[in-house]
Amino acid sequence: MPDSALAEISSEAFIFLGAGAAVLRQMAQPGVGQGVSEHSRTLDDPMGRLHGTMHYIYVLSLGTEEERRSMARHVNRAHGPVRSDAYSAFDPRLQLWVAATLYRGAEELQQIFCSPLSEQEHDDLYRSAALYGTTLQMPEALWPANRRAFEDYWQATMAQADVSDSVRHYVHALLAGASAPWYVKMLLPLQRLASRALIGPQLRALYRLPWTAADQRRWDLFLRVFPPLYRRLPGTLRRLPARLYLRAWRRQQSATQQR
Repeated sequence: MPDSALAEISSEAFIFLGAGAAVLRQMAQPGVGQGVSEHSRTLDDPMGRLHGTMHYIYVLSLGTEEERRSMARHVNRAHGPVRSDAYSAFDPRLQLWVAATLYRGAEELQQIFCSPLSEQEHDDLYRSAALYGTTLQMPEALWPANRRAFEDYWQATMAQADVSDSVRHYVHALLAGASAPWYVKMLLPLQRLASRALIGPQLRALYRLPWTAADQRRWDLFLRVFPPLYRRLPGTLRRLPARLYLRAWRRQQSATQQR
């Protein structure tokens, strides 16, 4: 059973809805955006990228300390080539921003789908979310000291957001999902709507993503209808993706160790 606010939220299937918004927020910081657009194979293998991201989230929030160390080694190997004169995937400040977007997404989705957290639970969620960065090269001292300090950091970093033409082109291609399997394409309209809704008007403008009155009505309808239906689902069903992903990762690790 989840034993922290981060584990509780991460085990819920609704976190998939925030995947697109997390990527768009991350790539709005030039170092991340340039690194991803120049090195990522997401457009060729979108499901591989999704699986990798979800394994990272589930292992860090639900796995053991040894499993987190194993995940860190795996990510560090993948990050090795992601560097240039302008950026490095090992840059602690870029890792801080990625961790911040994952925390902000978990916080937002929890507010949409579940009852409000108590102050203590919210503080627990915030402190625990630092591991998204500290598992890699981000020193713990770099994570803002408290939620108020985080808000200051978030606003300051968002004020520096910038999207180049190459990153914008990459994001539009990603949202189009041309290489996604058919069963994922069925869900892409909802994912695109949620991504554009969650990132807000500033990033929509930078990415040149439309947001019409009809889009707002669709999003409002989704918020009225879907979260109440989701809460009626059995907890075992809502947490099934987390269990399956974690089981698959552990099976993969076991097979690798036996070679």
